[in-house]
Amino acid sequence: MGPRVIICDTCAAPGEAPQGAAFADTLRSLVPQDVRVETTSCMNQCDRPVSMALRGEDMDVYLFHSVDPLCDLEDALALIKLYSKAEGGTIADARPAGRLRHCLTGRVPR
Repeated sequence: MGPRVIICDTCAAPGEAPQGAAFADTLRSLVPQDVRVETTSCMNQCDRPVSMALRGEDMDVYLFHSVDPLCDLEDALALIKLYSKAEGGTIADARPAGRLRHCLTGRVPR
């Protein structure tokens, strides 16, 4: 089974509607079938929406903040591809993930 991409569906900037569920739907239509895209409510990064996590069996876990569904789609797809191919789920060079490499909140080693 491939990795999981988890998107917060309650993240929203003040005065704006949450964008996570729609972003997850878009990602689902674009990622390989072995990648599961899921939503969850609140990842405790409410001040920096939208949150996204990457996790897989025997892989490091990554948590990102400030993912902009309108601007970061290509970077998110590149990040998911990097993660899917990373040995042990450890991303050695995140430059192909563009802006998102600067949005990393944390990595939990496997």
